[in-house]
Amino acid sequence: MSSKTSQSPVVLLTAASQGIGAGVARVLAARGYRVALLARSEAVLALAAELGGIGVQGTVEREADLQRLVVAAMESYGRIDAVVNNTGHPAKGDLLALTDQDWQNGYDLILGSVIRMARITTPLLRAQDGGAIVNLSSYAAFSPEAERPVSSIFRAGLAAWTRVYAEYAAAINIRVNSVLPGFIDTLPQTAPHTDQIPLGRYGNVEEVGKTVAFLLSEDASYITGQSLLVDGGLVRKL
Repeated sequence: MSSKTSQSPVVLLTAASQGIGAGVARVLAARGYRVALLARSEAVLALAAELGGIGVQGTVEREADLQRLVVAAMESYGRIDAVVNNTGHPAKGDLLALTDQDWQNGYDLILGSVIRMARITTPLLRAQDGGAIVNLSSYAAFSPEAERPVSSIFRAGLAAWTRVYAEYAAAINIRVNSVLPGFIDTLPQTAPHTDQIPLGRYGNVEEVGKTVAFLLSEDASYITGQSLLVDGGLVRKL
């Protein structure tokens, strides 16, 4: 792991106790980032300790918990340089059987949480002459699925938010992009046979983490407003 100093960049990561979120946190910590992690599970506290960072137990669905994460990072590190918005998965089910509350929960989880985080962190990033944001989404934003209607619809909305916020924030030197993973080998899930994926396998969290690290870095300084598929070629689109 790279040594960290008071000059090392600071990144906030949500839903970071397991799976893709934890994998991204490990990649960024190994590249010298000081991490501030949020998740519902107390496992986030152990991961934060492992990575030499700070952990906050809470959910992206509550603005007060997002505020606690930001305050903890500012108190510990004095700055925030990057944000990685990750979430869990909303309810699945028959399209017309889903309730108003199911749809509201999906909005709060996938899209509302990112909007709230932007409200909280944009003034801080602007005061520090900019920063970078990555929204972790899903290939379903571009390939909506009937069995996952809430996720598909709000992740498409997240792609639109990413583009609109990119134009809003460009003048204040904040870049934002979304990463859309395909099938990743972190958690059990219903997945297509690998012969449906051009690269012939599922992805791994390190590959997602390296993509996030690139988009946060100066190597991606001319990239903003994009939604990048990391899916082995699964989604057929131009």
